[in-house]
Amino acid sequence: MACGSVYQSSRAPRVKMSAEEILVYAVELGKNSCLYFDELECDALCKEKILHRVLRNVNSQLLVVRPDLNVAAFEDVTDQEMQSGKGMHFSIHCYKTTTPLAGMPVAFSVQVEDKSYYMCCERECGEMIVRFKEGDVPKEIPGESNIIFFKKTFTSCSSKAFKFEYSMEKGMFLAFEEEGCLRKLTLKKLSKDEVDETMKISLCNFSQNENHNL
Repeated sequence: MACGSVYQSSRAPRVKMSAEEILVYAVELGKNSCLYFDELECDALCKEKILHRVLRNVNSQLLVVRPDLNVAAFEDVTDQEMQSGKGMHFSIHCYKTTTPLAGMPVAFSVQVEDKSYYMCCERECGEMIVRFKEGDVPKEIPGESNIIFFKKTFTSCSSKAFKFEYSMEKGMFLAFEEEGCLRKLTLKKLSKDEVDETMKISLCNFSQNENHNL
């Protein structure tokens, strides 16, 4: 943002003096004592931190991404396989938000061989599909994005487990569904006040079966 720039916003608070209304903006001093005028509300997201975890479902299976087969599914994994981390070691990119009640905005990426893949959602034949595409997660997101999910506590009784709501489809959460012998990663609609165990995801260290809060 340029020094001394002013952004007009219809949502800025107004102070009434006599017969005139004056827009009031948040002000802060930046580097070199430059004066900044900021809108009080902003939809842009800025990356705050990155956590490195494996994703475990209610059956204690780990999420494994196999880009060559275009598949992401929860699987039974040995400790040795987990240490190798092929398609299982996720980076969870956490973003700052001006709307904390929606949940913490996060994006997911995973390293497979020497390539990085990010999770996103796309509509295909009328259905929302979870995809992993080669590329990096951006540091800043100016508006809506199909890579952002809102992290929410699974239930008040399961504060160390989470569910992840797709930011562009309210009520749609990451989950798994049975497809043959696979428990494939998918998006699933959650009915009001429903508890769906297929949406329950725990975040664990690579080296030990231990949950961690974001």
